[in-house]
Amino acid sequence: MFRSLISEICQKIKVMITRIKELPDNMAGFLATDEVSAKDFIDVVMPEVEKFIEDKDKLNYMLVIETDLSKFTAGAWFQDAMLGVKTLTKWNRAAIVYDSETVQDFTEIFSKIMIGEFKGFDKKDYDTAVKWTSEQIDL
Repeated sequence: MFRSLISEICQKIKVMITRIKELPDNMAGFLATDEVSAKDFIDVVMPEVEKFIEDKDKLNYMLVIETDLSKFTAGAWFQDAMLGVKTLTKWNRAAIVYDSETVQDFTEIFSKIMIGEFKGFDKKDYDTAVKWTSEQIDL
């Protein structure tokens, strides 16, 4: 219910990516709605992640995608990749929450080539994604 309410509010005011506030303090989570651009990553995600790493020295990151992947611009994907490169040594855990087996498989492959652990989760497993990302459970 919470995510659908946030999604509805975001669509009304045209915010495409927002920080999820109601999470454990050892993780940073973001909700993507509608069309997500490079500007959204530059203006919202990057400053929040940089501040988070400055405070915590490692990154537990979750991205909840409440839109079709075709609504992520090429620039948004590039900025997401740049976030990974820029903060490479700080990644600890990263979860992508989206109902797509392909996205989940790709996310898990990332674990084999990147520093840190990466996992994909279905939207119905949001609570498990939060627990895993915040290091409350191991999977």
